[in-house]
Amino acid sequence: MNLTLLVWRQETPTSEGSFKEYKVNDVSPDSSFLEMLDLLNEELEVKGEAPIAFEHDCREGICGSCSMVVNGKPHGPNKLATTCQLHMRSFKDGDTIVIEPWRAKAFPVIKDLVVDRSAFDKIIQAGGFISVNTGAAVDANSILIDKESADSAFDAATCIGCGACVAACPNGSAMLFTAAKVSHLGLLAQGQPERYSRVINMVKEMDAQMFGGCTNHGECQEACPKGISIKFISRLNRDYLKGRLLQIVQGSGMKAQ
Repeated sequence: MNLTLLVWRQETPTSEGSFKEYKVNDVSPDSSFLEMLDLLNEELEVKGEAPIAFEHDCREGICGSCSMVVNGKPHGPNKLATTCQLHMRSFKDGDTIVIEPWRAKAFPVIKDLVVDRSAFDKIIQAGGFISVNTGAAVDANSILIDKESADSAFDAATCIGCGACVAACPNGSAMLFTAAKVSHLGLLAQGQPERYSRVINMVKEMDAQMFGGCTNHGECQEACPKGISIKFISRLNRDYLKGRLLQIVQGSGMKAQ
């Protein structure tokens, strides 16, 4: 396969970026998208040019670090797949492929295709944990959890924190990410003591990190490589409302019924 790549190049977070055109030839249809970029970078280094900076780690769809927009879609044209799981057979010989970083105020570009996603870490630090002492593994396993709650918690826990939901959202919202992290703990018995303070604190931090608001476009769900449903956003909204009401009741000295 012979392809034309239009790649976003940006030397520093404050420098002006632009698309640069590259030609790649004899690309195997069986190679992954990241392997194709590896080959291009090898050619650039031979020519004495700076290689394209992009994130990668596991290359198995687990870590979520391969964050890039391919032809206008986070992670590329294939659904339920990360960029590292995208193979060149998804394209045709002679295609032009546009590659750019996540586009969101909360994800500033560091260099080329690499963005700073530490805003996600700060949301997790605000409440994405439990402090209840469940003892050893045997003790934790003795807490009975109904199958429906367990399945829903597992569905939410599949979030890998890649940021595709933010990149796809026209508002740059992190509601699907935050809802998944809130829900996979809030659905379990161990997460109940902090259920409402968790959602309030994480939403507060999400807003502080300058993510946009959710207006139910649903693009986040479509772009998510793990297929996480926007039903978790509804659950977050319900818990947030209950948590705020509890704060009002407790602040006024009233007893919650």
